[in-house]
Amino acid sequence: MTNIFEQIKKINEYGKEFWKARDLYKLLGYTEYGKFLPAVERAKESCKNSGQSSTDHFAEVSDMVLIGSGAERSISDYNLSRYACYLIAQNGDPRKEEIAQAQTYFAIQTRRQEMQELQIEDSKRVFLRGEMKEHNKELVKVAKGAGVVNFANFQDFGYMGLYGGLRQKQIHTKKHLNKNEAILDYMGSEELAANLFRATQAEAKLKRENIIGQSNANQTHYSVGKKVRQTIKELGGTMPEKLPTVDNIKESQKRIKQLSQKSLSKEVI
Repeated sequence: MTNIFEQIKKINEYGKEFWKARDLYKLLGYTEYGKFLPAVERAKESCKNSGQSSTDHFAEVSDMVLIGSGAERSISDYNLSRYACYLIAQNGDPRKEEIAQAQTYFAIQTRRQEMQELQIEDSKRVFLRGEMKEHNKELVKVAKGAGVVNFANFQDFGYMGLYGGLRQKQIHTKKHLNKNEAILDYMGSEELAANLFRATQAEAKLKRENIIGQSNANQTHYSVGKKVRQTIKELGGTMPEKLPTVDNIKESQKRIKQLSQKSLSKEVI
């Protein structure tokens, strides 16, 4: 039997699930939408306090509804993410039985969603880190062929272009890493993808334009990094130096291995 909260779930044109606040309030035991809104405001504040953007989870919208004789009027509403519904339930009237049911349901479902997202992120990180390792090897070969003798300096120019002037050492410090910890091992998939694009395009440009000399190669790497940064900005993305430092890539590898072992155990059973 489908859960009542799943019955009112909607899917947008991008395949993302959401709930309408005017559908949800009735299932939470509120008799009026206006009395439900304080719980929404408390939930939005909780969302901000958790370090997330409330607009990503509480999208204010206006819907047209029929009022008789074919006439319509606009009413305000929210398109809510699963996480938003969870926060609303947590900030609702705990004396209501419906609130208790919603707290349980959305807590379980939100945890499941978090685990699924973590599995996806782990897979992307491990793949991209592997690609980064291989393409850095290729970049070294091409750079050497171009006459680069100081590869650390060459890499610095690529990072400076992508990270708004920050050198490797400064990025290392910004991420609060120890001296023996590799920067790339503590990047999420978004940051790794930006660096992979920088590396592959720098390699291609060095070969395509037959760049010769350390200084010319440095400037080429810098310009490629800067162009990637500009693209991120134009797309409204987060600048790489502002992306969070995540746990060591080994943790992602460990979780993937554990998940694989669990799957094998189930198959054996």
